[in-house]
Amino acid sequence: MGFSFKSWFPLHEYAASAAWQTASFLTPDMVEPHEFMDDEERLLREGEGIDDDIFRGASPSQAIGWLGAMLGCSVRILPGSTLAEERSLSWDELEHVGLDHGNAWFRTYIDFADTLVGRSKGRFPVSHGTLVGPCDLHAALRGHGQSVVDLIDEPGRSSRLLWRLAEVFREITDEVWKRIPLFHGGYYDAQYQLWAPGSIIRMQEDATALYSPKLYRRFLQDIDRDLASHFDYSFIHLHSTSMFILDLFLEIEEIRCFEVNYEVSGPPLEDVIADFQRVQEAGRPLLIRGSFTPDEIDLVLDRLDCRGLYLYIMVESEREIEALRPRLGM
Repeated sequence: MGFSFKSWFPLHEYAASAAWQTASFLTPDMVEPHEFMDDEERLLREGEGIDDDIFRGASPSQAIGWLGAMLGCSVRILPGSTLAEERSLSWDELEHVGLDHGNAWFRTYIDFADTLVGRSKGRFPVSHGTLVGPCDLHAALRGHGQSVVDLIDEPGRSSRLLWRLAEVFREITDEVWKRIPLFHGGYYDAQYQLWAPGSIIRMQEDATALYSPKLYRRFLQDIDRDLASHFDYSFIHLHSTSMFILDLFLEIEEIRCFEVNYEVSGPPLEDVIADFQRVQEAGRPLLIRGSFTPDEIDLVLDRLDCRGLYLYIMVESEREIEALRPRLGM
């Protein structure tokens, strides 16, 4: 069990990115990694003051849609976050899509990781950033609605594109791991504070909210299985919007851990607790990230097995932590 003062809207957590709010779009030259370092250390100090079970590290800014930007999407600045805008590219324009190591966004991402490694000097772990998955990239490059229509109208092209985008996702994950030293002999994910003794991939397929079970099985299941198999340890980030195909994700034995967001804007806990139970019944570790009331904590601990369970609890104050500690037995 661990607590985090980080919010769902990370742009304001750093002075460097809060200053972007005066602009409409983010460009690579606006991202100066060294300007984030003092705030990174401040957030780590604040976290270490909490008596909980997790240890903390850092990654390239979680407020930036790095991978969409690397593939040419404009990055719009929103209140508290950013969004890689969809491009509506033609199939001809997508023929040779790939990861360009000379791209300014790629260089900025790698520079951010290098700067964190230099600042850490082994004092805290550094990880890959938050990256969207193949179906999310398909949606960004073709448009969210069009990308689903593509699966019906252009199944061959869609499949080939999704496999190429999976290769991009795997390649950028590999590239950053080449530059990050091991921490106590292992790898680390800074978004969820996870450590593993072997290489980690953090998977994400948010756009599956628009896929039917049949479409997921036909176009994405083998891709997700292949991605997970390239790394020693894999986990997937999910929202309640994709729970209707949870069983298909669970069929992929190579995905060893499931992280599910419990969001205040989503279904009530009583409605999603059965989904959490299905993950545990499949024998997978379960990480739940969200904000909880004391009564909701009671419900989680009453309905779920504590073995293999990680509660990553978003809070706004020390008072909120102190109200939850007794319920958690801390």
